[in-house]
Amino acid sequence: MKGLFITFEGGEGAGKSTQIQYLAEALRAQGYETVLTREPGGSPGAEAVRHVLLSGAAEEYGVRMEAILFAAARSDHVEELIRPAVDAGKIVLCDRFMDSSRVYQGVTGNLEPDFVRSLERVAVNDMIPDLTIILDLPADVGLARARKRSGAGGEQPDRYEKESLSVHEKRREAYLDLARQEPERCKVVDGVQPADAIAREVEKLAFGLLKENAEDEPVETGARLI
Repeated sequence: MKGLFITFEGGEGAGKSTQIQYLAEALRAQGYETVLTREPGGSPGAEAVRHVLLSGAAEEYGVRMEAILFAAARSDHVEELIRPAVDAGKIVLCDRFMDSSRVYQGVTGNLEPDFVRSLERVAVNDMIPDLTIILDLPADVGLARARKRSGAGGEQPDRYEKESLSVHEKRREAYLDLARQEPERCKVVDGVQPADAIAREVEKLAFGLLKENAEDEPVETGARLI
């Protein structure tokens, strides 16, 4: 049986990492082999690019170069980790994927849609998520959470956390636009709710998809009739 590919999207501080952990625990409790990963990163080649991107070291070369680096990291991630795991029947849960590039480099980076789509086609290579969960909350709430988290860990805000509130609000609207454009794949969950309430909604979406896939599986009919 082929596995599933589920991605989590949303602005800074939306709670993606927390909810991925909760869903992984719920899936594993039901016997599903589950792989957790993230972007940028997830494979050795992609992790090498992660620091360059999040540190801001690539920023001076412009958003077009950043988009190319994200695409290169994503291509390695897909071919080295995601596709093999899904083909082996595992469930892959990924913190960010192609929609982050659509929003961060496309919408707020002002890159041409055709350029973004071309990079996506090459990097994703038909590995489209079966389900994308968008955790939605006001940008000021998410930024406050992200900065509190960074401060507690003794870390500096990353290249994206430093940007203005208006940019983050624009990204929030872009994610909601994506959900309106692709309602079958993209499901919006209210990220302001308590974490356990969000987890229940996320589990309902994931297990609902698993049930649909099980119903679509061909039934073995035994010996072939001649």
